[in-house]
Amino acid sequence: MGDPPMEGIEGGKGTGRARGYRLLGWAGVLLFLTTAFTPMPNLVSRWLAIPSRLEPAEAIVVLGAGVEPDGILSDSSIRRALDGMVLHRKGLAPLLLFSGPGPGAGAAEAEVRAALARTLGISPEAILTESEARTTREEAIKSGAVLRERGIRRILLVTDPHHMTRAQRLFEQAGFEVLAAPTDEISSGVSNPEGRLRLMRRALQELLARLYYRVGGYL
Repeated sequence: MGDPPMEGIEGGKGTGRARGYRLLGWAGVLLFLTTAFTPMPNLVSRWLAIPSRLEPAEAIVVLGAGVEPDGILSDSSIRRALDGMVLHRKGLAPLLLFSGPGPGAGAAEAEVRAALARTLGISPEAILTESEARTTREEAIKSGAVLRERGIRRILLVTDPHHMTRAQRLFEQAGFEVLAAPTDEISSGVSNPEGRLRLMRRALQELLARLYYRVGGYL
């Protein structure tokens, strides 16, 4: 028998690709609708989060969340910093360590937070900073070094609920007893489409980060 006409082969491939694109498009629409208009993001968010354990510790460690070149802290960074200050004010730990690098030549996030804490009445002697770490793993290593110099082993860890499980494991691997003090950056009880989409985006980002850390052998 002769070979099939090339036009027929190319036409079949083209039809298959078009069908695949349509299926992908419908899957995207379904995912969007499910995310925006059902409780699925709320359930995923609650599954990722862990409960807080607010008990006395030797230090409060506030993980980085971003700063602009002009020294303006991101919303997430401010929330975490303020939560750390509140825990310190409540007497749960005598020391407050802020983490966070700077964007190139700009001010380091940790130093901006430290200045804010001093302005709000936190004693300079109670404030520690670490401004070199750029990943959660580096934060556990570099902040851990600062804490070990002072003989600290029991810490309250401040970060967002989705990030907490990964961060807690990394600090535990670094030799610390970690008490979770998650911030409430995005409520898992949101019911409007915009809030649910934001919630799902954060959850997916954290799931991908956990996968990366597991593949890399960090968790």
